Amino acid sequence: MVDPNQTPERLIAPVPRITIQAFCETQDTAVVIEAASSDRRMQKAHVKVQMGGGAAAVEAYRHAPTPNVIVIETQGAKSRPIECLDSLAEVCDAGTKVIVIGHVNDVMLYRQFLQRGVSEYLMAPVDPIMLIQAVSDLFSAPGAKPVGRTIAVVGAKGGVGASTLAHNLAWTIAREQETATVIADLDIAFGTASLNFNQDPPQGIAEAVFSPERLDANLLDRLLSKCADNLTLLAAPATLDRTIDLSEQAMDAVIDLLRNTVPCVVLDVPHVWTAWSKRLLVSADEILIVSAPELASLRNTKNLLTLLQQNRPNDAKARVVLNGVGMSKRPEISVAEFAKALDAPITASLPFEPALFGTAANNGQMIAEVQAGAKVTDVFSALAATLVGRSETRRPRANLLEPLLARLQRRKAS
Repeated sequence: MVDPNQTPERLIAPVPRITIQAFCETQDTAVVIEAASSDRRMQKAHVKVQMGGGAAAVEAYRHAPTPNVIVIETQGAKSRPIECLDSLAEVCDAGTKVIVIGHVNDVMLYRQFLQRGVSEYLMAPVDPIMLIQAVSDLFSAPGAKPVGRTIAVVGAKGGVGASTLAHNLAWTIAREQETATVIADLDIAFGTASLNFNQDPPQGIAEAVFSPERLDANLLDRLLSKCADNLTLLAAPATLDRTIDLSEQAMDAVIDLLRNTVPCVVLDVPHVWTAWSKRLLVSADEILIVSAPELASLRNTKNLLTLLQQNRPNDAKARVVLNGVGMSKRPEISVAEFAKALDAPITASLPFEPALFGTAANNGQMIAEVQAGAKVTDVFSALAATLVGRSETRRPRANLLEPLLARLQRRKAS
């Protein structure tokens, strides 16, 4: 079962590490810009908000360098916007971009702004997402490929099948949506992605994380191993030769490079609570919380939803997937009761099928490779289509020899 009413969020590229200074004339606009500054997409930017409008901006930069972006609010003729922009041009450093937030819908005024080099004109009232989109667009080169969507999959507790879901989801997106996808196993010490895909790559995410000074597009390309058409793996070494004490920003460079490489990045997030894992979840475009239909998962899922909503005020709630529903002789919380307790919909529920999942795990295969017609494969298909923003899957025609051929190709590659 997949909830068809949940659609993906509009994808906005993260704002780079820049300085933004805003000069407002109304408190409402100042509040909006402050709210935008705390958004996950703006976490690398440094934002300062002050009052005074264009006149204050001119005074501020008479004897000081200008930032990467200046945001000026003008309420119309009484603010003398043209005079202020002309004066600002005399003190503005080369490369500084200017966004004007205005209260007048005047085409002639807009043209005068453009003639003076204004990068964007937004009509008040603005909302945080509108402003973030405008800033993000300023730093997207014309014709550049859009950044990839990141989908973080995390378990509400250990052993609920989050990694299995992440791997099958990535495989389904790559195969049925024909979308180039990377599955990144972030559990450096105990990751299972290489086992599930029957891979044994000599290098993986450890080389990227522990040697950030060497990380670039060429190194990343060498660290990725091909699993199937449109699907590559950034594997975890799954060794205990060192402890994994990572900084909060440890994954930033890896994720940024991956986003610039492929349209879809599925992050298999381990069940740990650290500064880097929290930062990664808060920053993801889509979040799937995988839960079991029991009390501990319910409590942890509720806590995660609350924290993520507090830290992602401009995003929809994380999606919740219930796994292992219908285990014989086990008392469990029903899907409806689980959703009611969370005050949130259940995006998808997966039935308890130990033989199918166990066979796939032991063979290093995906569920659809073991049993293409299983009901759970339909759930993965619908979930994949939802997460990439398509209502229909592009499932290829069934081939009875496909599982055998896939295994032969893997053995040949290894």
